[in-house]
Amino acid sequence: MAAQKINEAHEHIAKAEKCLKTSLTKWKPDYDSAASEYAKAAVCFKNAKQYDQAKDAYLKEAEYHTENKTAIEQAGMMMKEQKKMPEAIQYIEKACMMYMENGTPDTAAMALDRAGKLIEPINLEKAVDLYQKAAGVFENEDRLRQAVELLGKASRLLVRLKRLDEAAVALQKEKNMYKEIENFPMCFKKTTAQVLIHLHRGDYVAADKCVRESYSLPGYSGSEDCIAMETLLQGYDEQDEDQVYRVCNSPLLKYMDNDYAKLAISLRVPGGGGKKKKAAAAPQGGASGAPAAADEDDDYEGGLC
Repeated sequence: MAAQKINEAHEHIAKAEKCLKTSLTKWKPDYDSAASEYAKAAVCFKNAKQYDQAKDAYLKEAEYHTENKTAIEQAGMMMKEQKKMPEAIQYIEKACMMYMENGTPDTAAMALDRAGKLIEPINLEKAVDLYQKAAGVFENEDRLRQAVELLGKASRLLVRLKRLDEAAVALQKEKNMYKEIENFPMCFKKTTAQVLIHLHRGDYVAADKCVRESYSLPGYSGSEDCIAMETLLQGYDEQDEDQVYRVCNSPLLKYMDNDYAKLAISLRVPGGGGKKKKAAAAPQGGASGAPAAADEDDDYEGGLC
């Protein structure tokens, strides 16, 4: 079956090369027909799992069919099949630039998002870059809901990379976007994430400022999120390890996105011994819950401040 597909692919390439030839009666190469034959060859090679040859055929298709930018992205996907991720991302980014030039920014943003997902397991830094670029494209098109979702991916990866200063900036941008589209409950969650990041940075003033600024958000003052953060900041300021522990191990924080939950359960007060204590009583506003499992994997054990 594979051999048959490879033979078919070579037949299509021969036809493509014939389309490109000129003669006394044929003055111009037939680029469209050649591109079509290269596209068929690429599919045959792909089905035969000859990904390198499929990539070359897709690039030939793109060369002769300039309106079809997806061929370059497909070449990138052939590199992905061979686990050649850096090369795959290069082709996809090139395709995205061409999508932008061709007036299809949404297609470019979606391709950047796909590229981010591909590279994330092996290169978090590059994934952050791709998600932020995709978010920027959507933002320029006033598609803030799509933009903020991608910014959220980038923010979480920045936390995982322990690039907390950048994560704080990214979260503020997220929060501003959620405010603009009037998704205030998500603004509350982003405030909580901001507080955790700033406290890990050892910046109590910035954490407190985030909460104070959020009082202007409809429904924030007196909410479960607000009370939990006020309780956390009070415990942190007073070096009350029990109070900080209770809030950080409450369901409200433990069931956040995993990267933020890890920040919560690893937070320590300044000068504290870092010893976990059992919760004696639940703080006001629902910031209560069972202690974290002792054997839970914790990338932030000991805190970052």
